[in-house]
Amino acid sequence: MGSLPMAVAVVLLVLLLTKPGFSQSNYGDDNTGAFIGLFCGRDGVTSLPNFINIRNSTFNELRIQLLNNGVSFARAQASSAGDSVNAAAQCRRYLTVDQCVRCFDVGVSQITNCTFGKGGFISFENCFIRYESFADFYIDPYVTDDANRTPNVICGNQSASQPVVFNQVVDGFLSNIRDATPKTSNFYVASTRQITSENETVYMTGQCVESISQTNCQTCMSSAYDLLKNCFQYTKGTFFNVGCFVRYSDTPFFNVNQTTDITSFLKGHSSKVAIIAAVAAGVVFIILLLSAGLLYRAWKKSKKTDQDFEGALHYNFHDLQLATNNFSEENILGRGGFGEVYKAVFDDNNVVAVKKLHVQHAGAKGEFENEVKLISNIHHRNLLRLLGWSSEGSDYLILVLEYMPNGSLDQFLWGAKRGTLNWNQRYEIIFGIARGLAHLHDELDIKILHRDIKSSNILLSDDFKPKIADFGLARFQPEDQTHISTKFAGTLGYTAPEYINRGVLSEKVDTYSFGIVILEIISGKRSTEVEDDGQSMDYLLQKTWKLYEKKMHIKIIDETLKLNPQEQEHATKIIEIALVCTQSPASIRPTMSEVVLMLQEDQLLEKRQLTRPTFINNQDRRIYRGP
Repeated sequence: MGSLPMAVAVVLLVLLLTKPGFSQSNYGDDNTGAFIGLFCGRDGVTSLPNFINIRNSTFNELRIQLLNNGVSFARAQASSAGDSVNAAAQCRRYLTVDQCVRCFDVGVSQITNCTFGKGGFISFENCFIRYESFADFYIDPYVTDDANRTPNVICGNQSASQPVVFNQVVDGFLSNIRDATPKTSNFYVASTRQITSENETVYMTGQCVESISQTNCQTCMSSAYDLLKNCFQYTKGTFFNVGCFVRYSDTPFFNVNQTTDITSFLKGHSSKVAIIAAVAAGVVFIILLLSAGLLYRAWKKSKKTDQDFEGALHYNFHDLQLATNNFSEENILGRGGFGEVYKAVFDDNNVVAVKKLHVQHAGAKGEFENEVKLISNIHHRNLLRLLGWSSEGSDYLILVLEYMPNGSLDQFLWGAKRGTLNWNQRYEIIFGIARGLAHLHDELDIKILHRDIKSSNILLSDDFKPKIADFGLARFQPEDQTHISTKFAGTLGYTAPEYINRGVLSEKVDTYSFGIVILEIISGKRSTEVEDDGQSMDYLLQKTWKLYEKKMHIKIIDETLKLNPQEQEHATKIIEIALVCTQSPASIRPTMSEVVLMLQEDQLLEKRQLTRPTFINNQDRRIYRGP
C-alpha cells in the first residue's frame, strides 16, 4: 500500500483535529478506487479507551463476516460501560472477497484516527465503513436522517467528445439504473450501454445499503439521478450518500460477465421476459463449457489445483480431517442422499460446514460438479456461500460451505424447535427465500433453476436470515428456451405437476416449490402430511385451497402462533401469494421477481385472479384437478 500524498494527509489531519466534514481526493489504490470522504463525529464518549475497544471489536466482526461469509454487506454491534457502537460496512458487489477485505482494511486504517467522537464514516468508490453510537442508520439508513451530511457528487475532468449524445445516453441509462436498483433482491445493479455514434461503452452501477427499505432506496436513487445530471457532460461521475452509491464511467470498472439484466425491472417491460445480450450469453456459455471440461479432465487425472474453480478455495484434506475430528459422528450436522455434512472448526476458531460426498454413489460427482460450477462465484445474502472444495481422498469429494448455526428451517417448523419462530421471523424467512430465488432467476447473466426448494434446504443464520442451500440438482436454463425437457429430479410434495408428469422444467417449477414452502412456514405442517377431517384426507395444498374457497384460510395458520388482528390479515395475504405461486398451468404463475414485489405491495396481489391448483397424490404421483 503506497503512502498517502501529502495534500491528502493534510486534509485528513485538519478534519480530525477541527470539525466534522468531508474531503475528496484519490488514494489511487486498485482495491479502494477513488477516495470520496471521511467524517469524524464530535460528541464525546463516556470512556475513550472503552469506546475504542468496543469499536475495534465491531470492526473485527465486520471483517470476519466479509471474509468468511463472502458477503458484500456486514453489520455488527457492541456495548460496554455505557457506550455502544453500531457499525456497518459495504463493498461494491463487483469486487472479489479479497478485494473487498483489502478495501475494508484501508478504510479501517484511516477511520480509526477518529478519536474525538461517537461516530465516523469513510467512503471510497469501492467500499465504505460507518459506525455510530445510535442504531437508526443501522436499521435503515434513510438519507434524510443525516441532515448535516450532504451527498457527495464527483464529476470527471474529461469532457465527452460528443457531449450532447453522451448526455442523452447517460441520462436515459441512469434513469433505468435509478428505477431498477430498488427492485432487485439485493439493491444492486451493474450494466453497460453503447454509444453507437462514438462506438463507446458506458459502465454504470447502482447500489443501496442492504439494510435500507425499498422506498428509501428509491428516494436515494432519485436524488442520485437529480444531482448527477451536473456530470453528464463528463465521461465519469460518482454519487455517494449514506443510503446509496452510483458510479458511471466510459472505462470499465467491472467485468462484462458481472452485469445485471435490468430489463425485467423497468417500467413498461414484462418481468416475465429476460433479455440478455447475445454476445454476453455466448461468452458465459463458452466459459461454462470450458469450466466443465477442466473439471472432467481434473477428475480423470486425479489432480487439482487452486485454479480449477475460480472463486472457490482448495482445502487440504488433512486439515479438514482435523477440523471435523476425523469426520466424527458427533460433528455431523445432517445427512443427504450422497453423504453427510459435518461441522468443522479450524485452529483460528473459524467454523465451516463440510459436505462429504461418497464417490461410489453414481450421482455424487454430478452433484459436486454442479455445486462448484454454479455457486462458486455467486454472492447473495440469501444463498449459501460455497467457500471451497477438496478431492484428495480417493473415496470422497468435499465441499466446504459457510456454517449456519441455526440449522435447517424444517427443524423450526415440525422438529425439535417447533413453535419458536414468531410471525415476523417467518415473514422475513419467506421474503429472504424469494429474494434468493429472484437473484438466481433474474439477476445473473444466465438463469439458474434450483429444482429442489424445500424447507430442509433452507438454512438459518444466527439471526434467522434464510439461505438457500444444496445446489446439487440445479440446472442452467438457456435464454432462448422457455423450459428444459429433462427427467424428474427433486422431492415429491414440493415439485410442480408439469415437471413430475411431463419433465417440463422452467423457473416456474421453483416458484411452485416456493409456494409450498410458504404454506409449510405459515402452517407448521409438512406438505405431504395428510390430515383427516372426517370427510376427506387432504394434503396441505389441497386443504389450503378448500379453506380459501370458503374464505377460511386463516385456519391454516400454525396454532403455536399468537397473532394479533393485523398479523392475521398479513398472514392470510401471504397464504394467497402461496396459492398464486402454485397455480396451473405454469404460465400463470408469477416470476420470483414479481413475487418479491407482491410480498411488499398488496395491490399487486389484488390484481390477480386465483385459479385452482393441480393437486398431486404424493404416494403414487397421480395428478388430478380435484373436485
